[in-house]
Parts: sequence; C-alpha cells; structure tokens
Amino acid sequence: MPNEKSRCPWADGDERMAKYHDEVWGKAEHDDQKLFAKLCLDLMQAGLMWRTILHKQESFHEAFDGFHIETVAGYGEAKFEELMQNSGIVRNRLKIRAVINNAARVMEIQKEFGSFNAYIWGFTNGKTIKNSWESIAETPTSTPLSDAVSKDLKKRGFRFVGTTIIYAFLQAVGVVNDHLTSCFCYGKEG
Repeated sequence: MPNEKSRCPWADGDERMAKYHDEVWGKAEHDDQKLFAKLCLDLMQAGLMWRTILHKQESFHEAFDGFHIETVAGYGEAKFEELMQNSGIVRNRLKIRAVINNAARVMEIQKEFGSFNAYIWGFTNGKTIKNSWESIAETPTSTPLSDAVSKDLKKRGFRFVGTTIIYAFLQAVGVVNDHLTSCFCYGKEG
C-alpha cells in the first residue's frame, strides 16, 4: 500500500491545493454563504490560476467581510475604493463590481427560491452528477449543465458567470463530482 494518497494531479505539489482537494473540492455544499463565497472566488479566478486565488483566500474573506451576502450587497463607493487599494486581493475593477452586484442578485434568488442552495441544486434535482474521468484531459471545462446555469444567472443580472467559471463552481461545491477514478476521493459523497 503506497504511503501517499493518490489524488487528482492538479492538487499535487502544493500543501494548500492538496488540503483544498482533499477536504473541500467536490464535497456537497448547501450553505448559502459558502456557496456565494465560492462563486466569488471562482469569478476572481477568471484568467488566473486557482492556486493564486487559494493562496489569497484568507485575504479575500477578510476584505469582503466573510462574503456575508447582505453586507457585500450593501457596499458603496467608499468600500469599493478600499477594496481597490487592498494588495491582498485581486484588484480588478470589473471583478470587484461583479462580486458586489452578484450579492444583490443572490438576495433576489433567495427571495424567489427560498435559498441560493435551492436554486443551484435545483438544476440537478438535488443530486450530485458523478463523472468517471480517468485523466484530466477527459475532464471538460464546460457542459450543457454549466451552460444552462450560466445562461440563467446572466439573465438574472449576474456578472462574470461564464460557463467555464460556472463549471469550476459546480465542481467545487459538489454539484458535479469530477475527481478522477484513480483519486482516493472518487466515489466519496458529502
């Protein structure tokens, strides 16, 4: 029996990436605050490597008040300018504006569906889609599911929610389980 766990190769070589892979990625998340935080971090990743965002995660949470949905939705120009000066986060005007905008849109979804969780998991009737990829090369960057979620979010006024960002989000929060078949997390639910 090998001493090292066999995990998805993207998580190798970095302790934080391995911990994120082992404890968070692909695990079913149902808490609205955590779902919103993950959506925000995934939109911040656009054009960057996940490793960059993961290593700034604590700074993002501190800067954005723990991604508390109502608090972020209420940010004004002074808070926006404060965020633009924060060297601990990605200081991209469009992405920061998108986070603030998307918080307000999540609140609208909560009113309509009862929770952001009910909305997101409603696309799969509350079930995790479990794929059986043998290599990273097989894993798609988008699917008809991410296309549908992205299209609906855009229709609702969300920003930075393209299909690739949404697929990464769905993988991260366990709506889609894309651990490789050789990974020790494959087949583990919850």
